[in-house]
Amino acid sequence: MTTPPSAFPDVEKLVVDVLKADPALAGATVAVNPPTGFDGTQSAVLVNRRGGAWIGDLHLDKPLIEFEVYGPSKNAAHTLANAARRALLATIGKQIGSNLVQDVEEMDGPRWMPDYLYRGANRYLCVIQLSLSVF
Repeated sequence: MTTPPSAFPDVEKLVVDVLKADPALAGATVAVNPPTGFDGTQSAVLVNRRGGAWIGDLHLDKPLIEFEVYGPSKNAAHTLANAARRALLATIGKQIGSNLVQDVEEMDGPRWMPDYLYRGANRYLCVIQLSLSVF
């Protein structure tokens, strides 16, 4: 088994950068943390790594990425969730920085999920697994 690298890529930043560059997400906040004053009714995609695995023989980092997608209405949140999914799925085979995206696989979503922190929120969750070559 190959020893994992001492530092994995900042996959949250990588995904945020991919989503921010997509014109379909231009009107939304795309970040790891919600902005100041966020109440769950604004258009936003919050990106977080939720685990994953190192595949040593292939030199792959396989992070699970969760999108929490919010919008002013349920329909708007759903549309935004689909735009975020499409943007990340479109990275298959692309070099991003020093990492090659070998695969992108949807694990769950988009799934409607009430948000107990923000009462007025319209939220969808998605979980997508990336396979990134790491050298």
